[in-house]
Amino acid sequence: MNDFVKQTILEKTGASSLFLIETLQSLWSGYGSILRVGLENGPVKTVVVKHVCPPSEAAHPRGWNSSFSHNRKVKSYKVETSWYQLWSFRCSSKNRIPNCLGIARQGSEVCMVLEDLDAVGYSERKSAVTREELNSCLQWLAHFHAEFLHEKPVNLWAKGTYWHLETRPDELALLTDIPLKSKAKEIAQVLHSSPYQTIVHGDAKLANFCFSEDGAQVAAVDFQYTGGGCGMQDVAYFVGSCLSDAFCEKWEEDLLEVYFRSLEAAVFHRGKQLDFSALETSWRYLYPFAWADFHRFLKGWSPGHWKINTYSERTVSKVLKLLESSS
Repeated sequence: MNDFVKQTILEKTGASSLFLIETLQSLWSGYGSILRVGLENGPVKTVVVKHVCPPSEAAHPRGWNSSFSHNRKVKSYKVETSWYQLWSFRCSSKNRIPNCLGIARQGSEVCMVLEDLDAVGYSERKSAVTREELNSCLQWLAHFHAEFLHEKPVNLWAKGTYWHLETRPDELALLTDIPLKSKAKEIAQVLHSSPYQTIVHGDAKLANFCFSEDGAQVAAVDFQYTGGGCGMQDVAYFVGSCLSDAFCEKWEEDLLEVYFRSLEAAVFHRGKQLDFSALETSWRYLYPFAWADFHRFLKGWSPGHWKINTYSERTVSKVLKLLESSS
């Protein structure tokens, strides 16, 4: 920790002193780190600190080091600070996130002081999930999407998710799947033309969920790519981060049913005035489009990635046929 980080933590928490417990992880491409810090005479015993410090030369693991990529990452951290400062108070126990204790900036550096979710009962991380744990995450997404239905994503990404087409021209240029490439803009347009827009998490993979010991409760982290979109973008991406292609296909209807019944209850609880049946019909239709949209990014970014599977290819084929029949 440099002096800027130390001073920020002390100022935002009121602690008398601090000590580094551990480095939890480095940020993507060497843009900083996430730390667990102990406090003396503070309001809590520990905090988690996200310290963003862009390198002079990025070292992307797959070689994507363009200025376009750098600017996207820098903006993503601005979006995340906006999320915590302007939007995060809207979340509740149904869509739990870490409380933000404070944010400071110094030049290109950003320091976010966050609640330590481990210390408040969300200490489990999963590389594989049971159906119950998977359902807990889908329910989190449903409550998140219900809360922000029809909201303008002010100071967030106008179009959320880290793979959306307008921020990924380099990956599209390298895509060798010509039928998918030719329909990429149309797929994105279908998703964003739905009358039922919300705010999406934007990176709702399994690694960004923290579980209670029994798996019944979850909290989510990492809001760099939060912005406007269709809830199916989060759902499709999340399911793909958890399951093999066989189970993505086998459980598709059951998982969507869990999500939509949770979304319906969450919308009703919040008193949102809308035709839920029409929303569900719209979003169910868009589920394969959301899948195809991410698949487009993945095939351009990392053609050998494990997530490129037969289920994804069949889903893309379905979407291309739908577009062909509607043209």
